[in-house]
Amino acid sequence: METTALVEVQSLYKRYTPNGLYAVADVSFEIHTGELFSLLGPNGAGKTTTISVISTLLQPTSGAVRVAGHDVQRNPMAVRNVIGVVPQELALYDDLTAHENLRFWGEMRGLHGAELAQEIAEKLELMELADRAKERVSTFSGGMKRRLNLAVGLLGRPKLLMLDEPTVAIDPQSRRYILDWVKKLREQGVTILYTTHYMEEAQELSDRIGIIDHGKLIALGTFDELIQLVGQHETLRLRLLQEGGGAELAAALQSLEGDRIAGIIEASATNGEVLINVTSAEATLAAVIGTATGLGLSVRTIDIREPNLEAVFLRLTGRALRD
Repeated sequence: METTALVEVQSLYKRYTPNGLYAVADVSFEIHTGELFSLLGPNGAGKTTTISVISTLLQPTSGAVRVAGHDVQRNPMAVRNVIGVVPQELALYDDLTAHENLRFWGEMRGLHGAELAQEIAEKLELMELADRAKERVSTFSGGMKRRLNLAVGLLGRPKLLMLDEPTVAIDPQSRRYILDWVKKLREQGVTILYTTHYMEEAQELSDRIGIIDHGKLIALGTFDELIQLVGQHETLRLRLLQEGGGAELAAALQSLEGDRIAGIIEASATNGEVLINVTSAEATLAAVIGTATGLGLSVRTIDIREPNLEAVFLRLTGRALRD
């Protein structure tokens, strides 16, 4: 992989009103040519805002952003000529066919004639939609629409492809198809900026990962480098029989943090689950069960997980990624 920085983001700040809170605050990172770089964070963390600034859809409040050497503020057209964007919201016209959608967006990118025809045919074949090319998009499933949306983003063979939550609200089969397709593009050397709030996607796909929360980039590195932030720790995921007991148990477990016998590093409750970052799951189980029993709570299921990005996020923020 080349180490040339295709994207440079330096001290990016963005807020939507003069006196409002910053949606993005002092974010800096680079994306190298041929790299798949993921921005991982919960909904509302600033991922889409960052992509929108890089793609020239939003003006930064301050800071510098360059793509292929072009400043997004001084030369936005040059930036648009080298990027492809697949937005979280579908950029498709339901009343048009798949072929007509691709032709419309291809012409918007300056493609015409034989070049456009070849691009349309290639993208329909790539996304396995060639046999549905003449059908209206309104008849497509959610997964098919996502695949067509991806095809639109690839028109013009962009140097940088930006994928903003491309697997949101689709069925597992379509999600797997899209992830495999992204892997193939990465293997072909396409530079990709990928945003997601799914930890397993970032872990599976990425060369490097930036973790963003409340508009700030709180960690940046390869998966192995990020895991080193929390050490070789494990995560316990508990579900209780009693609804609403998770917060009480998490609070009680937090009082054991630093206890060598308990081995608890962090504990939080979210979506009916209790997540506990521990030095050793085997050594901690007795303390966790005993604490739950003492509160009159019963554990329904326990899942033990090896070090992952969820543990990193929990360690850095004190809460689960899905909060």
